[in-house]
Amino acid sequence: MSTELLDRAPTLERRHGLPVHAQIEQWLMDEITHGQIATGDRLPGERALAAALRVSRMTLRQALDGLARRGVLVRLPGRTGGAFVAEPKIDCDLTGLAGFTEQMRRAHRRAGAEVLSARTVAAEETVAAALRMPPGTAVHELVRVRSADGTPLALERSWFPAEHLPGLLDHPLTGSIYDLLSLQFRLAPHTAVEYLESVSADAADAAALGVPRGTALMTVERVAQSVAGLPVEFARDVYRADRVRLMVRTDIQERHRQHPGG
Repeated sequence: MSTELLDRAPTLERRHGLPVHAQIEQWLMDEITHGQIATGDRLPGERALAAALRVSRMTLRQALDGLARRGVLVRLPGRTGGAFVAEPKIDCDLTGLAGFTEQMRRAHRRAGAEVLSARTVAAEETVAAALRMPPGTAVHELVRVRSADGTPLALERSWFPAEHLPGLLDHPLTGSIYDLLSLQFRLAPHTAVEYLESVSADAADAAALGVPRGTALMTVERVAQSVAGLPVEFARDVYRADRVRLMVRTDIQERHRQHPGG
């Protein structure tokens, strides 16, 4: 693969257009996207690749650093190290209310769930406020590790109002909870407010997700409501930032219809 990639090195535009390092980054990205370089492949050494592109190693490193920051490449030190093509991230679309199981189906991955804890507890103040109930009210607390094709991707912590969902924890809890809320209780989540924040893995998150402590994670805090406006879930989901990319789609025309003067 290394020799073939060097043979395909493009002629770079040096007077106009994108900076040279950005052109190299785009070329390598195209090679990966079109399958010319596969997941796990090692790129040629910096000296050989820089020579084929007729650039300095400093310029080449700018391109490789850019791809590493985007999670496209993994750079390992040492004699057996180098730049390797990373496994593509899985897109999770936060538009609408597709649960993890549906997200993995769309990504053609096999969703899994390991239940770490399932119990009925007294709601703490934060949970109670989110679910609009007095502190101490009974809630079902569910903690699960969600996986794709056997690889842990997310740690889900969810709370549900026990009064409106009696016996929830008696049902199988390794599939889609949203399907369970819809089919068994007729309380399908209809709308939600979600907040995203980047964090570093603490000891508990790291152990659950099988990553080193301090690994970059993305949290999604969510309150989901039924069509009647009843809060049916308060959740804090923690995703591995190295394996998942969160996205939101915006319909400009729909937004203009709702806010014609905005």
